[in-house]
Amino acid sequence: MKNIAVFCGSAVGNRAIYRTKTHLLGKLFVENDFSLIYGSGNVGLMGVLADSMLEENGTVIGVIPQHLVDVEVAHKHISQTHIVDSMSERKMLIDKLSDGYLILPGGYGTLDELFEMLTLNQLGIIKKPIGIFNIDGYYNKMFELLDHFVAERFIRSEHKELFFVSEDENELIAKLKTFEPKETRKWLEDFKDTKF
Repeated sequence: MKNIAVFCGSAVGNRAIYRTKTHLLGKLFVENDFSLIYGSGNVGLMGVLADSMLEENGTVIGVIPQHLVDVEVAHKHISQTHIVDSMSERKMLIDKLSDGYLILPGGYGTLDELFEMLTLNQLGIIKKPIGIFNIDGYYNKMFELLDHFVAERFIRSEHKELFFVSEDENELIAKLKTFEPKETRKWLEDFKDTKF
């Protein structure tokens, strides 16, 4: 495990713990010889994470569409920046560069990236770890919604195992290092049986 993509907010949120935990995660990335792949922003938790790693001489690789460079939200001091044409192209390149993913608190964009990676893993297109850094229970309501989806039989219960969750940054690092992909092929072969 070397290159970890992190999806997180372009805001810092309304509680100091989001910033504090994100800053600590950046230092742990460097200590564990992880490189960061991210959206290249200099704002919000994205900027906090990048700055934390740069303070420790870590490797930070950004991927950003030209239109966001034009409005000056691109970080100018990271190790490497890839400028692409669209948000879709950004996600594709982040996926190509990354060995695994961590999700921190964020909004629409973060959820978009999370669910795309979950879908790719569900379909067996990729087999990469997806960790959710549930800082101070930020994603608890989302997990309740996923439970509802399972109860209504739109998500199989085993597909909730496509990601792991922790409020502890050290546990997340350990899970990234020891990740073993789960087999998803059987449910695809049995797709015609929709009775679950």
